[in-house]
Amino acid sequence: MNIKPSRREVFRGLLTLAAACAPAQTKRKPNLIIILADDLGYGDVGCYGSPDVATPNIDALARAGIRFTNGYVTNCVCSPTRAGIMTGRYQQRYGHEFNIGPARREIVEKLGLPVSEITLPQMLKQGGYATGMVGKWHLGAIPGMTPMDRGFDEFFGFLHGANSYITRKTNGGATIPDAGEGAVLSQILEKRVNPVFRGRDPFDEPDYLTDAFGREAVAFIDRHKKDPFFLYLPFNAVHEPLQTTAKYLDRVAHIKDPRHRTLASMTVAMDDNIGKVTAKLRESGLENDTLIFFLSDNGCPTYTHAGSNGPLSGSKCTLFEGGFRVPFVVKWTGKLPAGKVVHRMVSSLDIVPTFLTAAQVKPPADRELDGVDLVPYLTGGNAKSPHEILFWRNGPNSAVRRGNWKLMQIGISSRLYDLSKDIGEKTNLAANHPEVVRELRAAWSAWNAKMIAPKWPPRGSPKIPVHGETIEWSI
Repeated sequence: MNIKPSRREVFRGLLTLAAACAPAQTKRKPNLIIILADDLGYGDVGCYGSPDVATPNIDALARAGIRFTNGYVTNCVCSPTRAGIMTGRYQQRYGHEFNIGPARREIVEKLGLPVSEITLPQMLKQGGYATGMVGKWHLGAIPGMTPMDRGFDEFFGFLHGANSYITRKTNGGATIPDAGEGAVLSQILEKRVNPVFRGRDPFDEPDYLTDAFGREAVAFIDRHKKDPFFLYLPFNAVHEPLQTTAKYLDRVAHIKDPRHRTLASMTVAMDDNIGKVTAKLRESGLENDTLIFFLSDNGCPTYTHAGSNGPLSGSKCTLFEGGFRVPFVVKWTGKLPAGKVVHRMVSSLDIVPTFLTAAQVKPPADRELDGVDLVPYLTGGNAKSPHEILFWRNGPNSAVRRGNWKLMQIGISSRLYDLSKDIGEKTNLAANHPEVVRELRAAWSAWNAKMIAPKWPPRGSPKIPVHGETIEWSI
């Protein structure tokens, strides 16, 4: 006996068939954000043990994500580290070994990230990403090397290595008197040391520069919240000059030393503006769709007597741990575990491959990346350390870390440290373990053979005291 289906059953059947035949919805690609602090010390962040600087928004990133205790950058000064971050490659592969200084006619075409290198925003644009940068560039200021030439659709910031935070137009501007050695700028100027640009055009920005960068980052997210975006947010905080505003200075009144208090207020300002960015993500429903890296470009310059690298030895410009072991946090809500602390070595070189995998973009086929996609290591898919060995080169000086062993070569002096027992690098074990020295020196030499000579000379050779000894470094 044939039973004729009802109209309702026929309609349901058609809906089921249509659903089965309809193309699957394309899953949204994650938004990608790098928040980069400038000269932020390992000991000046709440979640890394600062006793007097409150950083609730950075700490919140760590609670919701993963905090690394052995997070490294590829250099101990600003520009080379940023080159490594933008390419995912040791900057010595293409000669970007030192900071970019004032242009000299004979090398002006070399002063910047070489145009032969493919940058992260250029890679991500292949995957349909909107790309924006807000903050300090320091990878080239001549035509062809600015952010708008290197893959960014939008740019708000400045091109050089440092800038004034306030001008005479800034409401509530404050500063501290010159405190002798290490002080860079103590007076408030009519105009900024370096111009601020919106795109390619100079822009007269009256606000405290850290606040302006937070404002522009939030606006970028708002403009692109419907489509996947990459936001590079390299603050110039807390790099000198030590300048702040009264509203931030008042919040750290408990700190008595004027230099440390000013630096702490600058850190508070940056933390507040990081909070504005994360609040905008929540408000826009993008928190679960956004992968964030937070780190510093190098350690703090302890020789300015304003900041701290906590238990680490040395400072910015040195190859001691305080030069390049930095606060380092990764957050991807729902994809990576929350509140985890990882002690294995990771590197700023890992940002590019991690982002490319998340964005489903293939890396360039004609060059080698030096980082790894961190996600399998952080979700349990790979129990090994992301890096068994890492390398550094700073003119005539060098460093290599494998496991807990770290070897520094300072001139003709070999210095070997067991970082599991001596995080402050106080006891040189080179004489006790000559076989380890030989092995690490051979590994560094093999790596160095793949690198090239610097494309420009260092800007200077400061002599920085460490453990009572003054050592000359190249920057």
